Amino acid sequence: MQENSTIRLTQTVQKGGCAAKVAATELKKILHQVTFPPRPPELLIGSDTFDDAAIFLVQPDLALVQTLDFFTPIVDTPELFGKIAAANALSDVYAMGGIPKTAMAIFAFPLATLDTQVAVELLRGVASILTEAGAALVGGHTIDDDTIKLGLSVTGYVNPSQIWSNSGARVGDSLILTKPLGTGTLTAALKRGETTETGIQDALDSMCLLNNVPQILSGSKKPFVHAATDITGFGLAGHALNLARASRVSLSIETKAIPRFARAYEFLEKGMLTKAHRTNREFIHEATDWTVADSLSQLLCLDPQTSGGILLSVQAEEAAAILEELRINFPASQIIGKVIPSERAELRFQ
Repeated sequence: MQENSTIRLTQTVQKGGCAAKVAATELKKILHQVTFPPRPPELLIGSDTFDDAAIFLVQPDLALVQTLDFFTPIVDTPELFGKIAAANALSDVYAMGGIPKTAMAIFAFPLATLDTQVAVELLRGVASILTEAGAALVGGHTIDDDTIKLGLSVTGYVNPSQIWSNSGARVGDSLILTKPLGTGTLTAALKRGETTETGIQDALDSMCLLNNVPQILSGSKKPFVHAATDITGFGLAGHALNLARASRVSLSIETKAIPRFARAYEFLEKGMLTKAHRTNREFIHEATDWTVADSLSQLLCLDPQTSGGILLSVQAEEAAAILEELRINFPASQIIGKVIPSERAELRFQ
């Protein structure tokens, strides 16, 4: 059994964070072969548009937001990993315009090889983020497994008239991204010993930052958000493509405007990549125009994010005011592009 003082969580797994997701192309192949239960009329948003969470109508002014997210360690410090796992799971609720209310833990832990104090610290991290979000931990399920896996099933509330989804983008909207990109390459570098947690502190702080955008924009600005999605394992390009397809539009993205972490290009140049960089490119290849995007910008847009930001499609006339409000909590927020009419290429990187 390894002592807590010597354990590096990233060395206990082959893949970490949202980079461990099943590739989008493979996932679609699997799902297309399964007949799921009939969709009840109360299910306002299901899995058909690959949205961030499901929305289930309870009464005319109340709907439930339901999601689940878990993954293997992406950092070495147990409490920090707990915080990132919790913030990442809560993000799906925020991306739908909701407020998280309850959560249940999904936790696999190798009792034979790790000290249980590691489990204590992991769950302390989860608890601290839930406390910050004002959500209650109401239970969960644990198994004794070969590798750590940690996440949450989260339920939130949203008024049906204020739901965000990935299907509402309108031609002429501005696109806002709330957090920088690069967690995939930075944590790949961490796992390979090319950096330390201190060396990528900006990314670690960002991954622990709650995506509580609906609360920030709860006043007069929230109705001007037409669509939203959080950026995780499929990268900015993959999640943007899902939004474009669900909304039946195309997106024009200015690569020079995309915020990135301080050392993101450094590690991309050094080849600190994940399998998801390749599978994300395969997923978006046929629907993307890269003609004026350099190779590093392409890799950044394909980089699998863990607890990444939210991509918002907002009314263009309100974009500057919305950006000003967001920057109080998300100082790296940027307008990165616009929604254009549906074309052959659903994503155009400029």
